[in-house]
Amino acid sequence: MSGFTSKISYAKQHDVYFDDGREIELLQRIFNLPSQKLNALRNQPAAILAVIDGFATEKYLMNIGEMKGKLVTDLISHHRPKTMVELGGYVGYSTLLFASHLRKTWIDSGVSYEPQYYCLEMNPLFGAIIMALVDLAGLSDTVKVVIGPSSSSLKRLHSEGAIDNIGLLFLDHFKPAYISDLKLCESLEFVVPGTVLAADNVIKPGNPPYLRYVRMSAEKKTIEEKKALESMVKEGIKLVNGGVEPRGNPSLIYESRTVESYEPTGIKDAIEISVCLGSIE
Repeated sequence: MSGFTSKISYAKQHDVYFDDGREIELLQRIFNLPSQKLNALRNQPAAILAVIDGFATEKYLMNIGEMKGKLVTDLISHHRPKTMVELGGYVGYSTLLFASHLRKTWIDSGVSYEPQYYCLEMNPLFGAIIMALVDLAGLSDTVKVVIGPSSSSLKRLHSEGAIDNIGLLFLDHFKPAYISDLKLCESLEFVVPGTVLAADNVIKPGNPPYLRYVRMSAEKKTIEEKKALESMVKEGIKLVNGGVEPRGNPSLIYESRTVESYEPTGIKDAIEISVCLGSIE
């Protein structure tokens, strides 16, 4: 892996690095620009991202940044997903970057198709910021921002029939929820052969349980799931509807690899990229 080569370096991350007013300050900085400069940002996602990057050189923002962001846009170009889901949108940096690239990828392909990008964000304030920036970027036709806990939002999208399956799932929210939300997506049959998972921050701060799951063989996952269910019955844990609550699909096979890169501060990190190859069943 080459060294840190980002064109811009973010301010250092301190103990308090989000939800202290800096997100509103970012939004105010953008929308308080003189009208000529603000109008120059309309329908220009890259220009808005540049403003966000500039703000982050003064006050740290937990964005994916240029280098790791390119890893995901390369995935979009290669796999050309019809539906992309992002878990954890924060202030919308990755949403603008990925959704604009997704739309451009389909336009450049010459195929008449309108891709869908779902950004699931738990924090209503952050969700409102994302929606404001998505509108400014001219991406409202492509992006749907869903506010609420990720598990509830995924279930609602399923019940409403909004998503048939997920082409690319980007995980960048509460780290312990990576596994539970992936298993939920498996249970809802959102994960199909060809589905790509891109999990951020697998070095900083790290996520060993998630890495273990996507790297484990389907046979071993099936055995562990059976033991877990037997333990639940033995301990008298109530099962849903008199049966077993789906807890993922252990028969799914993933091909997984770690791609190292850097945080926008210059600190080493990586994205785990996993592709569903199918099922052993």
